[in-house]
Amino acid sequence: MSIFPRPVSPRSAFADLKLMFSPDRPHRWGLLGLSAALTFLIIWAFQIDSRLPPKEREIIYVESWMADRRDSDIIRRQIADLASYEAGLEKRQERFQRVADMVGIEWREDEAKNREQRKAIIAVVRKRLDERLAEALAHEAAQGKAPAAVKDAGAKAP
Repeated sequence: MSIFPRPVSPRSAFADLKLMFSPDRPHRWGLLGLSAALTFLIIWAFQIDSRLPPKEREIIYVESWMADRRDSDIIRRQIADLASYEAGLEKRQERFQRVADMVGIEWREDEAKNREQRKAIIAVVRKRLDERLAEALAHEAAQGKAPAAVKDAGAKAP
């Protein structure tokens, strides 16, 4: 049982190669050089294209927080962050909507549904944050820790 199909064998392949480079074919060296050059060019192009630029350093800024920060301060910050997130989301959506208008994509119906869903979700999140804030303020009042704004107001009173 042979490895190669019936008409192909190493002997016949070598005979074909020998016939290809026989002296009666004047274009043989030109075609060989051209095929070798194109092969080299394609391999070289893939090698150049596969090189990645050096990765730029990424700086990550981390906020430091006081160790004795109150829960009410944390929740107030979450409420403020939620508002800034919503404002940023609105700006990004306006940019994408302008692009959709330029391209001709109809977005108004989907946007109306998504806006209603987002408002409902944000209302639930804000309600939960308000509940947490009330719980935190009650807990701090029970422990005798008045919020910073109340302490400052009490200190300024005559």
